[in-house]
Amino acid sequence: MRELKDGIRSLVRIDFFGHVHKHFRGSDMEERCANEVRVLQELEKRQCPNVPVLLEHNLEECWIKTTNCGSPVPNLSRKKADTLFHTLKTKFGVVHDDPEPRNITYDEHLGEFCIIDFELATLLDPPQIE
Repeated sequence: MRELKDGIRSLVRIDFFGHVHKHFRGSDMEERCANEVRVLQELEKRQCPNVPVLLEHNLEECWIKTTNCGSPVPNLSRKKADTLFHTLKTKFGVVHDDPEPRNITYDEHLGEFCIIDFELATLLDPPQIE
């Protein structure tokens, strides 16, 4: 597997098939892993198209496997990032804890920007669709 990130809070690798493997580390790793699983499962139920899809997880070992959401976007504007995070909140009922451009990727297959890293995100009640 190719290493993407080796930080204090997680080790992220990508496998031969392009799936992302995230191993949680550090303080509250069990809670952060469980929260990311819960948020990703709920986003899938809410049919959010531009976030990773949870493929597998192991809460006891604190790891998840998700689909790949493309590549980092080095020059994403603050305005574009704010718009994406606002849409995530208003349309899908999720508040991202770290609404920074570094948590936005671009998926060439979808042809759109995606949001990643939901370990400390907050789920709101599902928005009412009119």
